[in-house]
Amino acid sequence: MTTSGATRVASSISYVNLGSSRLRTIESLDLADRTVLIRADLNVPLVNGEVADDFRIASSLPTIRAVLDQSYRVIVASHLGRPHGHDETLSLRPVASVLGSLGGFDTVLAPGVIGEAVERIISDTEHGTVVVLENTRFEPGETSNDPRVAQGLARLADVFVGDAFGTAHRAHASNVGVAILLPSAAGKLLIDEVAAFERLTVGADRPFVVVVGGAKVSDKLKVIERLLPKVDLMLVGGAMCFTFLRAAGYSIGASLVEESMIGSVAKLLESEFGDRIVLPLDIVAADSFSADAESEIVASSQIRSDSIGLDIGPMTIERFADVIVDAASVFWNGPMGVFEWEPFRAGTAAIARAVAESDGYTVVGGGDSVAAIRALGVWGDISHVSSGGGAGLAVLEGQTLPGIEVLRT
Repeated sequence: MTTSGATRVASSISYVNLGSSRLRTIESLDLADRTVLIRADLNVPLVNGEVADDFRIASSLPTIRAVLDQSYRVIVASHLGRPHGHDETLSLRPVASVLGSLGGFDTVLAPGVIGEAVERIISDTEHGTVVVLENTRFEPGETSNDPRVAQGLARLADVFVGDAFGTAHRAHASNVGVAILLPSAAGKLLIDEVAAFERLTVGADRPFVVVVGGAKVSDKLKVIERLLPKVDLMLVGGAMCFTFLRAAGYSIGASLVEESMIGSVAKLLESEFGDRIVLPLDIVAADSFSADAESEIVASSQIRSDSIGLDIGPMTIERFADVIVDAASVFWNGPMGVFEWEPFRAGTAAIARAVAESDGYTVVGGGDSVAAIRALGVWGDISHVSSGGGAGLAVLEGQTLPGIEVLRT
């Protein structure tokens, strides 16, 4: 379904050079009198059916507003969670409501993703109202990039804008399949994300410091391996530090460890660049894995056999913070401890403050890291806050992201 006959592309193609990426921009498209489908990333947490964090919704607004100002009609597509078929608890209804409230425009939720009923809703919608499709993952074939789904999405619009960095590492029907079928370009958020990560991977200002945390080494091993030769220092916290400490020969008590990763981590520590890895000097150790556990601060080499490390200690905080504040480039992904529990939040909060205080170029990605800078009110002091944890790590690993490749000139 199109609004005014055959689609047209502006004769002068506009693009943005981002290191190795030459991406088509919105300016490359003729949007006047067009219906535009924007693939946004509105995959936000819900609590009791309400949006609990609107960061990704707010991040999508610059592109939506820019397209809304130029086009006849705007359609927004996104997934939410990982439903297996239709799941009303993962409907985009509350998300569409918040999108409209934050954006200052009316929204209407379509009854599905593709099909005649969706096409009728779009046709009946007045100019200036944004149509939000239902959860794209309600549609069988979305995640397998089924041509049927891609073609159904292409019938809804004249032009496609890809703006979902959080799913750019996935080749789905709503971000890759439909982009092949329609004149397409990258949205403002996607361009900003690619620019931020390419600044880190292509000639980052030195000293370049990476801070990694979180639970599993296995989730970030490829990133660590790729970045270690390029950084000056890599600060390791979170539960993953205990696999490093174990590989270095320390006793870690009952702390979380990935036994299968010890060999790989030991090779990293013994490698040519192993001395760039900085491990905690001290740990906040608890007698159980609970928010109200009794805890003590111990040296990393003196964790008792029945204790569990749940945060980095004050000496580590001071050392890490000093390094971060003096860095010219910083990337941070992953909490330093069990950030959800107040007694074990100090390490993550301190790293957030240090990143904010750095005069260098700072990039923060990952849910808990982003939550920390928001909770502390230091959002505006970060150079770039990423909307895509997994996608950002994929870029740093050197992966080709299909949701970006399809938008190159």
